[in-house]
Amino acid sequence: MGLFSEFKEFLYEYKVIPLAIAFIMGIASTALIKSFVDNIIMPIITPFVPGGGWETATVELGAIVISWGAFLGELVNFIIIAFAVFIIAKKVLQEEKVEKK
Repeated sequence: MGLFSEFKEFLYEYKVIPLAIAFIMGIASTALIKSFVDNIIMPIITPFVPGGGWETATVELGAIVISWGAFLGELVNFIIIAFAVFIIAKKVLQEEKVEKK
């Protein structure tokens, strides 16, 4: 078996191509969700943030500055991404159960 054939078999056996596709789609969906949070969700929340700028909202405890606004944005990103992954996984696992019967 030639080196190229072994490499091709490796790609199929360990499902490297679907993994690469899933990774690329994950990066693209993360960028989309981040844009959704930054441009749609957070402007709705901004009026409730003291000072109006959620990205720069901080709490100062002496010399310690906690940037809770940036953290809030990332938390909302994480929750939306985790929920989207949950929904997709639920649909995929449900289809696998149907196929096994």
